[in-house]
Amino acid sequence: MGQTLCICSRGSITIDNKKYYFVQKLDEGGFSYVDLVEGAKDGRFYALKKILCHDREGRQEAQTEMEMHQIFNHPNILSIVAHTFVDRGGKTEAWLLLPYIGKGSLWSVLEKLRDKGSLMSEKQILQIFRGICSGLKAMHEKGYAHRDLKPTNVLLDEDDRPLLMDLGSMNRARIEVRGTREAMTIQDWAAQRCTISYRAPELFNVESHCIIDERTDIWSLGCVLYCMMMLEGPYDMVFQKGDSVALAVQNPVTIPQSCSYSGSLKMLLSSIMMSNPQERPNIHWVLDQVQDLQSCSPNTQTNMV
Repeated sequence: MGQTLCICSRGSITIDNKKYYFVQKLDEGGFSYVDLVEGAKDGRFYALKKILCHDREGRQEAQTEMEMHQIFNHPNILSIVAHTFVDRGGKTEAWLLLPYIGKGSLWSVLEKLRDKGSLMSEKQILQIFRGICSGLKAMHEKGYAHRDLKPTNVLLDEDDRPLLMDLGSMNRARIEVRGTREAMTIQDWAAQRCTISYRAPELFNVESHCIIDERTDIWSLGCVLYCMMMLEGPYDMVFQKGDSVALAVQNPVTIPQSCSYSGSLKMLLSSIMMSNPQERPNIHWVLDQVQDLQSCSPNTQTNMV
């Protein structure tokens, strides 16, 4: 798919015989950047993600990200419109054409609330969190784990429907570790691909004989819920201060006394964020709890100053 590509002087590209016009640059990271483009025929906006592939391994990782998008057809997982590899000046780039979600990431929404001195209502938290859980459930049921779930990797559309994105760290959910060498390989991989302040405890010090599974995502999910409630991740400040996140995640998460959300929501958060993965629930249990909370949650809590 997407092998036909033309770069023209008018600031347009053609993928799969469809032309798109460059509008503006949206974002830039270490190995990728995102442009806003407009479809010449349909007039719709799209996000064109360009990943720099420095070697064969990098190309394979980009190929995996493309394939992960194609595996899932779910309302809470970002779809892919088209994709291709482009050779430019001796360098290879992977291009992923994705739907453009104008509202931005969950993190950007939370930042705006923090700047205004407001909080997200419990009703809104549960609505968004349920969608995140639903997308994660679809991944887990197909035997995959996201591995890098965080607020910047969740987009929100105009109806607050969350879409999980950045599937480049996804892999098979169940990984059997047999020996010290395999443990170190997985630990090094996690250090590169799993954001430190949302990384599950078992990925900091991987045991030489163990099974890593999709419950790494459940830990990250708990960190996302905490962030929605407190407007910052539970270990963001630990990392920013230069303290050890690996040490901090071994202790039970502390919910500030000032937290004004219901006891039921706080209990759900504590139940998710268990340092021992064997004590951590699966996504089906979490989703059931969220649905129960929605059915009995008071709608009186609003954005508070």
